[in-house]
Amino acid sequence: MVVMKMKFPFQKRVKLAQGLWLLSWCATVAGATTFTLGCLLKTELRRRAEVMDNTDIHVVPNTLMIVGLASLGINYFASKICQDALDAGRFPRWKNFLKPYFAVSCFFTVLMLLSVIMSYAMKGSLESSLKAGLRNGIRFYKDTDTPGRCFQKQNIDRLQMEFRVLWKQRLQGLICSFSRVKSNVDGRYLVDGVPFSCCNPRSPRPCIQYHLTNNSAHYNYDYLTEELNIYLRGCREALVHYYMGLMNTIGAGVLSIFILQGSVLVSLRFLQTAMEAVAGKENTEIETEGYLLEKGVKDTIMEYLDPVLKFFLLKNGGKVEEGAAADKPAAVP
Repeated sequence: MVVMKMKFPFQKRVKLAQGLWLLSWCATVAGATTFTLGCLLKTELRRRAEVMDNTDIHVVPNTLMIVGLASLGINYFASKICQDALDAGRFPRWKNFLKPYFAVSCFFTVLMLLSVIMSYAMKGSLESSLKAGLRNGIRFYKDTDTPGRCFQKQNIDRLQMEFRVLWKQRLQGLICSFSRVKSNVDGRYLVDGVPFSCCNPRSPRPCIQYHLTNNSAHYNYDYLTEELNIYLRGCREALVHYYMGLMNTIGAGVLSIFILQGSVLVSLRFLQTAMEAVAGKENTEIETEGYLLEKGVKDTIMEYLDPVLKFFLLKNGGKVEEGAAADKPAAVP
């Protein structure tokens, strides 16, 4: 069953080829944009690598960079095909190329859609990574003597000042930051306080960063009711909000690029089938029919999958035969 059959007079084929040529170059620019967005997200994630426990979230920018580069090649060939479609004598040279071209193009276009879905669905992984990473960051905050941890304190301080946050945990109703951080000497506790980077410079009161839970240490102070002049927003909350906002924005942009890329492939398929009907005809200005799929969706998918499945079956069958031959005992002379 032919899917989405349409009639294409000569002038309509010409306009389709010309419009698709322009659209393919727009999609090429969009592919470069996708690659750039992937690089941007990758850079932002690497900037905070010290407060992340794993790199699972990097699958999103990695995928964006791959599909961005693939999109450049896909749309470059699409523009060349459109140029040759204007000359019925030059178009047949693409006949053997177009089937694998559409298979590869559809694969990377679907991969682009998956990258959009992942950009919205990776919040849980991001939260768990930040939770463990920040815990380790605070644990080694004062451990400046161990190689590899020398800049941990500096990184945490910069993070808190940039995002105006603090590492926090709930303890008997009080928001405590670093109040129970262990020293790197004999495992003893440090002072009941916070680093300077937790202080809010906009507070009218001088920063109270030591003895946060000792009411007698400060004038007219009650830590249970006082609005502390330190940041109250947590690091993990701020980082999750920042990165998810960034990924959601990128996801929306890539979704529009996916629609553009899909439009290029659908239009190119119509152009291909309409031009194939002209092959071998003396009059190349006749009206032809174009379609999206020659068979149903299921039959078309199986048509592309069958060669792949046969290849792997033959390959695995050859390995089984080799193994059986190796296990067979040699004949005694």
